Amino acid sequence: MRRLAAIAAAVAGALAVGLNVAGARAPQDPGAERALPPASFAFAIGDGMLAGGSAEVSDRLGEFDLVVIDGELARAGEVAALRGRGATVLAYLSVGTIERWRSWFRELKRFRLEAWRDWEDEWFADASRAAYRRKIIREIAPEILAKGFDGLFLDNVDMIEAGRHRRQRPGMRRLVLALSRLARADGGMLFAQNGRRGLGKLGLLDALDGWNREDVTWTYDFEKRRYVRNKGRDRRAALRELRELGDRGLIVTATDYTRRGDRKALSESVANACAAGALPYVSDIGLTARRLPAPPLTCPP
Repeated sequence: MRRLAAIAAAVAGALAVGLNVAGARAPQDPGAERALPPASFAFAIGDGMLAGGSAEVSDRLGEFDLVVIDGELARAGEVAALRGRGATVLAYLSVGTIERWRSWFRELKRFRLEAWRDWEDEWFADASRAAYRRKIIREIAPEILAKGFDGLFLDNVDMIEAGRHRRQRPGMRRLVLALSRLARADGGMLFAQNGRRGLGKLGLLDALDGWNREDVTWTYDFEKRRYVRNKGRDRRAALRELRELGDRGLIVTATDYTRRGDRKALSESVANACAAGALPYVSDIGLTARRLPAPPLTCPP
């Protein structure tokens, strides 16, 4: 805890004078080799992936080049084990929503907006509030990075694109820029997912090293409660976004959600992602361990 306090103090001081955050990440193992550019991607934040999961799942995750796991639930030893296998390991952190099951819920619940209809016990966050941003920038993110992650993977940044949430744009911009400085200290990386239009309008694309696009070809329809194939115009738009950001030099990944056993949907999702220059990942909507591909999904050479 003493080390975490020192990290938080360093971050606060850097933000106060407007400098890049330095020294906010735990030392990385110089002997761990990185597969760059990565050839495979795992969006592994579902139940049973690491914390409380089996050694078999952890071993299978070690076969991927780029792995996203839950930043709060993962342990430093688990991160180190994956990095020792050569994986680049990013910490998942939702910055656009507040989740009841998080350890920081009691402190952040006063910043809740309306509930998210699709996900139980999750609310959109009031990113316009400086106190909300400070909690993430000075405490939550540094504690996560201190576990030895290679960077952060931000979720729900795209909440600023919907209706009245557009008023959250200035606050979200400040938050993402600060987290970019934090994650990139000592060579770290920052990824985000979805929200390509909003990220572009806010000038945040240069703050990112990578971008994940969900629901490219197949998705889960919460109202119909089943997996569905996206309409042609939606597929084309998603693939165009992936190509655009790939051309900007970002690492781009594509995550599709399909029914278990639907090989045609899986094959189509992989083919479309690869055609757009993205690393494919296909799972169920819960991103659970039972759907972790073995071997990893890759694109043809």
